[in-house]
Amino acid sequence: MAEGKEFVLEVPVDASQVSEFKPNHPVKVVAYTRQGETQESVLNFNAEGKATASFKFSAAPGPVKVALGPETVSAQELANLQTISVDVPASSWDKARQVKLPSVVISSYYWRWWLHWCRSFKVTGRLICADGSPVIGATVSAYDVDAWWWWFSQELVGTAVTDSSGSFEIDFTRCCGWLPWYWWNLRDWQVDPYLVKEIAAVVKQNPRIGQLPRAIPAPSLDVFQPLLAAAAKTTRSGVLARVARPAANLADAAVDPNALSGLREQLADLLPREFPLPIWPWYPWYPWLECGANLIFKATQVCSGQTNWIVAETVGDTRWDISSNLSVTLAANDQACCVYSCGQDCPEGNCVVPSDLCPGINVGSVAGNLGAPASTPAQVGLYAPGVEDRPFAGSVGIYGLISESIAVDYYEFEYATAKSGPYAPLPLAAAGGFDRQVFVAPSSWPLVPFPVTQISDGTTTHNVIETIAHYQANNGVQMWDSGTHDLLIELLSLNTLANGTYYLRMVGYVRPGYAGNLTLADTDNPSNPGVLLVCDSNPKDAKASNWWVVTLDNQAPLPTDPSGQPCGLHICTDQPTSDILQLAILHSNGSSTVIEGCQTFAINCTDQLQIDFVAYDPDGYLDYYTLQTLYGVDLSVNLLALSATIFGPSPLAPVWAPAASQVGANYADALSEGATSPVWSGGSIRLTVNAAAAFPTTCAYLLQLNVYKRPIVDCAPVNEDPQQNLSYESFTIEVNCP
Repeated sequence: MAEGKEFVLEVPVDASQVSEFKPNHPVKVVAYTRQGETQESVLNFNAEGKATASFKFSAAPGPVKVALGPETVSAQELANLQTISVDVPASSWDKARQVKLPSVVISSYYWRWWLHWCRSFKVTGRLICADGSPVIGATVSAYDVDAWWWWFSQELVGTAVTDSSGSFEIDFTRCCGWLPWYWWNLRDWQVDPYLVKEIAAVVKQNPRIGQLPRAIPAPSLDVFQPLLAAAAKTTRSGVLARVARPAANLADAAVDPNALSGLREQLADLLPREFPLPIWPWYPWYPWLECGANLIFKATQVCSGQTNWIVAETVGDTRWDISSNLSVTLAANDQACCVYSCGQDCPEGNCVVPSDLCPGINVGSVAGNLGAPASTPAQVGLYAPGVEDRPFAGSVGIYGLISESIAVDYYEFEYATAKSGPYAPLPLAAAGGFDRQVFVAPSSWPLVPFPVTQISDGTTTHNVIETIAHYQANNGVQMWDSGTHDLLIELLSLNTLANGTYYLRMVGYVRPGYAGNLTLADTDNPSNPGVLLVCDSNPKDAKASNWWVVTLDNQAPLPTDPSGQPCGLHICTDQPTSDILQLAILHSNGSSTVIEGCQTFAINCTDQLQIDFVAYDPDGYLDYYTLQTLYGVDLSVNLLALSATIFGPSPLAPVWAPAASQVGANYADALSEGATSPVWSGGSIRLTVNAAAAFPTTCAYLLQLNVYKRPIVDCAPVNEDPQQNLSYESFTIEVNCP
């Protein structure tokens, strides 16, 4: 054959047999050569349903595969979809440069299928914070999820950035009819802990099934062998052998998706019929043929100087088989920057609304503050008076609502030990500045510092912080993060203020621009010039100066421990104090054996264990203590929960830890025993319990005492109790008891 002449492949296509044929639906024809060349042609049919595709090659192309499908499918996708195809052998070019295939007939089955081969989806939604404020500038990603047994995969189908209202829109298309092996090879499978937990719980319902095999990342049908082997029915190992591979190959085992249907039939008689998610084997599963979508969402946002995951849905959150138009509302976690809005609570005028002491602790929950219930004088400044009675320690955020148009440029905090005063400026060391965040399009939240600045009024230097109103007057209106918008000052109490109860109030100053002296702001408060009033929408209410009241209980600098214990895991502090005074075995004959550390002791069934210990806080803010024996591998006994346990004050109490009037073991119990809110100091306590219950088997034991105080330290979550102490003693027990 002479070079330079073309080789032509003609592919007649006949759609005349399609019952609902319409010529306005083009069809794509693609030719694939073994060398990787791809040519495509879009056919428009005549009224009789006929058309011809023509492909030209500069040289004999060898074997050619021809595939047909709808116009909307790409050539790459068409190669891996289940569709009409024709193979042209290489020998076709031996005698002719032009090859014309017999007409490729399109049946009604494929025509209807092609019309619905791909589905378009539109997802609209909002991303909001817990208070309903919008999250802006966040990247929201939608993932299509596939799951079977305890494996799942996720495919990113679209992303969008939230706008100023927190809204987003994601449009995507899903095609179906893939060749099973191709669809499977595109998936990155992984084990999902949620699915493992749920499957394990369901499988336990059948007593014939023993322990499930370990979940491994690579999917393998071998995990079903022990399930089928456990069945009481006739063994069908021959069937399973055709669908599962040897266990030795689990790391790279391949799964034939076509085998899952037969395996599902075997498992159907063995597994419980109900499962909380629509996954295989409880439901038929042919995802390579389905055009639907199962969506989860994830979202990231640059906040606090770093990229945070603020939405992280899992397979348990999947929206299965969504409609073509889906509307969602996503809730961000506490790592998100949320747009500030005061809603219906926007204050007006030169006033302030005290709102919180630490994020999430409303002043109404702290005794003595605005809106708090009646309390005793001893409870003032404590969170949850009469119930938890928690003081504060370390850094305490002081929050309040002020107008962004307030006629105050700077403010200073003053403090006193009584609400009526006298007040003095908060010491510079105790006045902490902070950062707020502002939104800068399209997606960043840079920090804006609001430090404590020393500015004079011409006579006296004041420790002041700039208001948002003054900042915006000089730098333009900003979009602020809600988490820091209402923060007014950080009260830095550790080593700056003595423990006790303090009243704080806010004094306003005016200084236009960034030069000159301060002058007191006009706050309409003749009795206390410059002191902001509490905002009140009812003009008939008496005017009141603002205030926050907080009780502090910081640990004194170490060492203050009077027990003489070595410092290490045990902290050398008396706030709180922990100590194991004595361990003794009480025998039935009236004798006793004192247990010493690192020694071996024998017990009998009738012996009692007597423990004298210290759980004491001289400040009176003890919260709770725990006492347990640890032994073996991750085994323990909670001595406080054993039956027939006897509590009482210890007769071995040292001078620095008096015998306990209330033995606890927690503040609520102490109140029920007669402690007067808010004071529970604990003290030296004796516990007596059956020795064999405390020491179940012959083993080395560690007796561990943990003691906790109530203060909320550095605005940590309530009940976290960072102020704590630990004491322990180790020994060996031989149990002479059946």
